[in-house]
Amino acid sequence: MPQSLAAVYLHLVFSTRDRRPFLADKALRDPMHAYLGGIARTLECEPIRVGGVEDHVHLLVGFPRTLSVADLIKELKRVSTLKMRDDGHADFFWQSGYGAFSVSKSNLPEVARYIENQEEHHRHLSFQDEYRAFLKKHDLVWDERHVWE
Repeated sequence: MPQSLAAVYLHLVFSTRDRRPFLADKALRDPMHAYLGGIARTLECEPIRVGGVEDHVHLLVGFPRTLSVADLIKELKRVSTLKMRDDGHADFFWQSGYGAFSVSKSNLPEVARYIENQEEHHRHLSFQDEYRAFLKKHDLVWDERHVWE
């Protein structure tokens, strides 16, 4: 029987709508990160690291060959939004867009450390500047009018 194998790793980034600081309280943020990791695991995406700050999240995941990036993001946002609303945060929303960046196996430790150090990192850099740097690093073209929706 033929096998189909894949070793694909993704660094996913998305923010709260309008970069509202819904996750400012670590008592809410840490469970959200754990919940996002659980959603990823349910979708057969092994979470390597989940982190972020008050207005956005980063996920480093092993990505299965049977799922699309769009479907993964859609489910991460959908299920976590339902959880937030069930927990009394009726005005919680994620932004419409997202970033998905490929990561080589040799760079997994570096990206994991980057995600772990988000609080320190964002003492000096806004989410928008961080995201622009990712887009530039990956040679992506974007429209400032639409990238923050």
